[in-house]
Formats: sequence, structure tokens, C-alpha cells
Amino acid sequence: MTVVDLGVPSAAPSSPAPVAGPLIDTFGRVATDLRVSLTDRCNLRCTYCMPAEGLDWLPSQQLLGPEELIRLLRIAVTRLGVTSVRFTGGEPLVARHLEDVIAATTALRPRPEVTLTTNGIGLEKRAAGLKRAGLDRINVSLDTVDVARFAAITRRDRLSDVLAGLRAAHSAGLDPVKVNAVLDPVTGLDDAVGLLRFCLDHGYQLRIIEQMPLDAGHQWQRGRAIGADDVLAALQEHFDLTPDNAPRGSAPAELWCVDGGPGKVGIIASVSHAFCSACDRTRLTADGQVRNCLFAQQETDLRQLMRTGADDTALEAAWRAAMWAKAAGHGINDPDFVQPARPMSAIGG
Repeated sequence: MTVVDLGVPSAAPSSPAPVAGPLIDTFGRVATDLRVSLTDRCNLRCTYCMPAEGLDWLPSQQLLGPEELIRLLRIAVTRLGVTSVRFTGGEPLVARHLEDVIAATTALRPRPEVTLTTNGIGLEKRAAGLKRAGLDRINVSLDTVDVARFAAITRRDRLSDVLAGLRAAHSAGLDPVKVNAVLDPVTGLDDAVGLLRFCLDHGYQLRIIEQMPLDAGHQWQRGRAIGADDVLAALQEHFDLTPDNAPRGSAPAELWCVDGGPGKVGIIASVSHAFCSACDRTRLTADGQVRNCLFAQQETDLRQLMRTGADDTALEAAWRAAMWAKAAGHGINDPDFVQPARPMSAIGG
């Protein structure tokens, strides 16, 4: 097993990882939800993610090929007990093999739920094909429905393309269509109100996510980011919100019924009300690194293992060891917190 240390020491577990059974860590959490980044490339330049000029993308030879990726997906589902696979990026729609990988994933048995998180650029033309490939659901990132604000946040004038993609996803039956929003520190509370009205009108489900320290420039500041409590208070000035009483389980969003329902809004308080104790996620980057947390300071290199002849049993053992070493929480609120070296675009959402 190749472990890449990204700069901050972490305590190693005192006992080895189990060789079979659920993909478990030392705190008893079972990882059944796999987040797979297909590429670090993106066609937007969101201010909270990357600089205007973009980033140095990973060389193509460092990325997992379709066959390598499908092999790891098979191990995750058939050996490690993964039941849900979400494809992310970067922007996954720029990955040419997306539909083929989705089809191969839905052909696995037991069949996992397969979902996608996208910025919606190009979705209008591909939504129907994604559905035919077996995609179950889709999340579209959209931080505002104001044209000027969208252009300022993303540095691209593409709001009409995103809205067309949302309509196409709904028409293709990729329901429930969810909208993921990260709010701008200045205009975000107004944007939240507009987004919720938009989603209610069109039958989408809004999820508002606290901005996390995952930007490429490491400019995130706790005092500038809008917290979940402020979002809730702003929405309550315009809507009657009542707690949804359905069991939350490991879902990151706290749900609220809007004006008596059936519409709902979710608020994901990743920073201010962390839910790490219920985390059920494991992550695979586009270059084949297992990360046991968004904010992990170590990665386990499955790509290198595969390319040097490791069999499926060795890959499974390395994945299990990576998850066994997962920390109790992301540590954002600890005084010695260090932001990951990799930005969100390289880790996967």
C-alpha cells in the first residue's frame, strides 16, 4: 500500500483493519457512499473554488483510465459493500467516458444507486443519454438565479445553459432534481430566497451548503462565510419553515418543510454543525487516490498499486486500511486545523 503524506501527521490505528465485512473505521462508521471524481477539469471558474485563470490540470497519464476506474468500482461494490456511487469532478460532464462508466456501474450486482453532481453546462444535450445509461438522480450546482451575480461568481455568462440543463434533467426523469447552492458572502442571503422560490416553482429540491475551506487559493475565512443559522433566519423571513420529521440518518442536509409542504429545503451545515459522527463516505480522486475525508491529510494510491500488478485482494486491503485510519472529524473548528493541499476541484465534491 502506498500512502501519500500531505504534510500533517495523523495517529495510526493501534490495530489492523478488518479483512472482510463492511468498510468500517475505528469509530464504527461504515462507508457505503462512494464519491468518485472523474476529472479535475472544470469549465467554470467559481470564485470560492479556483482562480480566474484556472489551475494546472492533472496530466492525462495520471488519471485513471475507464478500465482502471471500473475495476475499482467493482471492488467497492462487490467486496466493500458500497451501495451508492456519486460521480463528481471537477466537472464530470467534461469526462468523455461518463456514460460508459455509469452504464458499467449500474451493471454491477448488487446494483448501487448511481448519481451525478454537475454544474449543468452541457447537461441539456446529455440528460436523456445519462438516464439511458442508468443514472438515477442528479444534483446541479447553482448559487444564484440572478444573471449578473451568476456571471460574477462563476466568471462565465452561462446561467441560461444551467437552467436549460435543469429542465432537461427533469424532462428525462432524473428526479428528484436537486440544486446545490454555496452562497456568496455578500449577496448570498438574497440569493437563497430567490433560489428557494425558483426551486419551488419548478419542482426542484434546494440544498444550501456552507462554504468550506477547500479553495485553491486558501482564502477561506470563517468570518466571511455565511453560516447555516443565518441562512435559516433569512429564509424564515419569507417562508414558513417547519422541521422535517423523517429520520436523517447519514444524510448531510437538515430538511425543512416549506409553507406546509410538499416543498422542502435542505441546509448542510458542514462547518457550524458538523455531522462527522454519521459520515458514511469514502472518496476516490480522478488520479486514483483514496481519501477517507474531504479534509484528509493522507491519501492511499490505488493507481500505483494497480499499475504495478496488485490483484483485487491487495487493492481491497489498501482501501480498507485507508478507511480504518479515518479521523473522528474534519477538524475545521480545531485551532490547529490545516486546509488540504488539494482544492475541491481535485478532490471531488
